Amino acid sequence: PLSVPLPAPDRRPDAPDTAERRRRRLDLHASLTVAGIAPRAGDLHAIEVLSLVDDTTFAALLRWITGTP
Repeated sequence: PLSVPLPAPDRRPDAPDTAERRRRRLDLHASLTVAGIAPRAGDLHAIEVLSLVDDTTFAALLRWITGTP
């Protein structure tokens, strides 16, 4: 058995805090909408999951959506 408990699967130690996740969700919504991809109600879970990725991955995701170098 492990002597140190593992973090809950939905909250990694390097995951962004609540305020950062909220900002990321808004950034994703805005970027998708500007790109002509209006998120559907069923996409909210995917947006929530994507808001939990590390900073480098999130920056790449926004770069892909917005088409910026």
